[in-house]
Amino acid sequence: MIGDEKSGGEEGRSLTPAMEDYLEAIYCIGQGKKVVRVKNIASRIGVTMPTVTSMLKSLNQKGFVDYEKREYLELTPEGERVGREINRRHQVLLSFLIEILGVDPEVADGEACRIEHGIGARTMDRLVRFINFIETCPRTGPDWIKAFAECRDSPGYGCSVHLKDCIEEMERKRKRLDAGKDGEDDAQ
Repeated sequence: MIGDEKSGGEEGRSLTPAMEDYLEAIYCIGQGKKVVRVKNIASRIGVTMPTVTSMLKSLNQKGFVDYEKREYLELTPEGERVGREINRRHQVLLSFLIEILGVDPEVADGEACRIEHGIGARTMDRLVRFINFIETCPRTGPDWIKAFAECRDSPGYGCSVHLKDCIEEMERKRKRLDAGKDGEDDAQ
């Protein structure tokens, strides 16, 4: 559920993971099309149009979509907020699973979908900061991610194998920084 408490925050407005999936789907479809139709949602989620209609009625009653049968639908501001947040979580988790952990993209997509509904806001924010850290910190970066991939994919591989090389590389980086270079050579 969104945040550390149930989505929606008000009595009677809590969302199930399926409802969050619908809001995410509507949000994503709406980013690429001017109008969102029931058939677009059914196709994206892999359900029948009557199933979508039933869910839209529930989401409409809870105030997350504006929907009248046989009409176009729109997310309410709250529905858009939830859809955008679920999509953000999905993309962050998907990136982490594929790029850092090396999970197969098809598997990672399903895993990200399952995780996105249960992770709290604070934990998600920490994960985002961790990903940013390992991608940008001069003590980590692409070399660190590559070294982790070797460790992840090779049983028996450990950091101690490359400790000397790592210390020597850090010493070279420190000398360049001390000499007034700002690490531009490190970005390559």
